[in-house]
Amino acid sequence: MADTVLYEVSDGLATITLNRPEAMNAMNVAAKVALRDAAETAAADPAVRAVLLTAAGERAFCVGQDLKEHVGLLMADHENGTQETMNTVRDHYNPITKALAGMRKPVVAGVNGVAAGAGFGFALAADYRVVADTASFNTSFAGVALTADSGMSWTLPRLIGPSRASDLLLFPRSITAQEAYELGIANRVVPAADLTAEAEKVARKLAAGPTVAYAALKESLAYGADHSLSEALDKEEELQNRAGASEDHTIAVRAFIAKEKPKYLGR
Repeated sequence: MADTVLYEVSDGLATITLNRPEAMNAMNVAAKVALRDAAETAAADPAVRAVLLTAAGERAFCVGQDLKEHVGLLMADHENGTQETMNTVRDHYNPITKALAGMRKPVVAGVNGVAAGAGFGFALAADYRVVADTASFNTSFAGVALTADSGMSWTLPRLIGPSRASDLLLFPRSITAQEAYELGIANRVVPAADLTAEAEKVARKLAAGPTVAYAALKESLAYGADHSLSEALDKEEELQNRAGASEDHTIAVRAFIAKEKPKYLGR
């Protein structure tokens, strides 16, 4: 992986760290490629049972597109009569979001500072967000005459409702950590000094949990968001059969009977 994004696996937890603190972790092409590759690697690795997405520095989680690089690429497109620059949505943002939201293991975002534009979108693609009390969120897109990407048109209204999502997208503004918690964007708000330890604690707990059941829960929630009750019940039956056949379910039941803490294998 490029050093714009750091990747480490330890005891079933893959930690992906955005590593451009001097640029508020803005996404240049190198960072987008590295993040895409890291997320896809974590998704495909059976040894990885949970993922922690976080960022270096104290000011920003990710402010989205690196506009300094972006304007240069746009000018080159204008000179060459091409439209290559906006292919970044297809080539980078879409695969990153699909990997984070779709992987069959839980993803925790540790949001240490400003999360704007695609950075906000990546945080929303995670299953759980631990947020520093000094962090903030901003959709940003309309402010630079762009529409939503990084999955925000799908994730944001599902978390806070279509009306509030429209408000935040049409009229971008900074949302404090406390407001993010009240809206349902942040799952947990902690003092900034505790963010790294708390996010890792949550992620490691998930990495030691019943991975097959977590995967089924992710699939069930995504499916239930756009299907009827009858269809959702059928999906629950299918997924419960899958979870019930896992080794972890047997381990959990035996541990319950023995009044012991289960030690899951993730399969």
